[in-house]
Amino acid sequence: LLKRIDWVTVLLYLALLLIGWIGIYSSTFSETDPSLFNFNTYYGKQGFFITASLIATIFVFAIDASVYEQFSSIFYVICLILLIGLFPFGKTIAGATSWYNLGFFNLQPSEFTKVAVALATAKYVSDIQTDIKKRKDQLYAILILIVPVILVLLQPDAGSAIVFLALSFVLFREGFPLYYLVIALLFALIFITTLIFGTIWVSIGLAIIIALVYLIKKSGQKIPILPVVGIFIVSILFSLSVKLVYNHVFKQHHRDRFSLWLRLEKDPEKLAQIKKDIGYNTYQSEKAIESGGFFGKGFLQGTRTKGDFVPAQHSDYIFTTIGEEWGFMGTAAVILIFTFMLLRLVTLAERQKNTFSRAYGYGVISIIFVHYLINIGMVMGILPTIGIPLPYMSYGGSGLLGFTILLFIFLKLDANRLKEWD
Repeated sequence: LLKRIDWVTVLLYLALLLIGWIGIYSSTFSETDPSLFNFNTYYGKQGFFITASLIATIFVFAIDASVYEQFSSIFYVICLILLIGLFPFGKTIAGATSWYNLGFFNLQPSEFTKVAVALATAKYVSDIQTDIKKRKDQLYAILILIVPVILVLLQPDAGSAIVFLALSFVLFREGFPLYYLVIALLFALIFITTLIFGTIWVSIGLAIIIALVYLIKKSGQKIPILPVVGIFIVSILFSLSVKLVYNHVFKQHHRDRFSLWLRLEKDPEKLAQIKKDIGYNTYQSEKAIESGGFFGKGFLQGTRTKGDFVPAQHSDYIFTTIGEEWGFMGTAAVILIFTFMLLRLVTLAERQKNTFSRAYGYGVISIIFVHYLINIGMVMGILPTIGIPLPYMSYGGSGLLGFTILLFIFLKLDANRLKEWD
């Protein structure tokens, strides 16, 4: 088995664990109690979580690879039950009822549900009875993703809900019609542009795009007019509904985050107030990264890190510690490690012998990529603030254990592929 494991991915995983732990140690370090083995500190607890995760990899490899496919539906149902159980028995932290209080440890079932949904999605699309080109099978595939999304949104935890939706990329890789993706991107673009420019300008823009399509079409090529008109009308109606949804469905803090992200607020006083309230974390994280310069201030030398300027710097904002203390070189190294890991996983996924392993591999890629993209984009102010951790680096037992199991199940499947070739 040791010969069959993809050690390149394992080494990248270990590198992220080490960098993350150093960041957690630096952001929560206390000169009065510098012991590495004090489990009352965040870095002490994270050290315990890392050890537990490494032990979990042994159990993941010890289980026969076929078990993950055969029992994927059972894993999925168990995780849904755990999500439902949060409503009567869950613990509320920061306004979200997302944890079970186990005394010594808070368990967040949504982190393990990501693994179960990735397995269930892979199992469904690889089933011999599934034809992903049929509407009925497409509906079932969407339901596998939507049910946990609804349960997580009710907690509420919008960040995790977005991650589940990212698994839709698995469906597209396995033959889901691309027009679903085009429609989703179109409506997302209309939503954002309507907030910025208004419905009138969006209508004019759509009309110009349609006109250009007809002008540059090849001679003899026919573009049916009725579907185009239908899409135009639906798009305008959707644009008209954006302000209604934005003002009456979104909560105030959601509107404030969009206002800050898209620069919608024109009143300087209100904008300044939003930056102090909703945008405080982002402002401080940007300043912390900026202050690191090219080479950084050095280990334990971050003034903003020591001063606790950035809230949750050991968890969601761990990237700011790397930016301040290790500068551009440190942040670039983290980005390169994640990029190499994702590219390596794509290579592994594409060489799988069966659909289940390939689909699950793309599920792993989707989950890690969306976490990585949103977290770093949020910290740098490119994307709106969403409570989502950086895989393998942010503090948290459930997150680290869930991400580790997610990755190493795929490495087990890949190792089994090589065994089948022998």
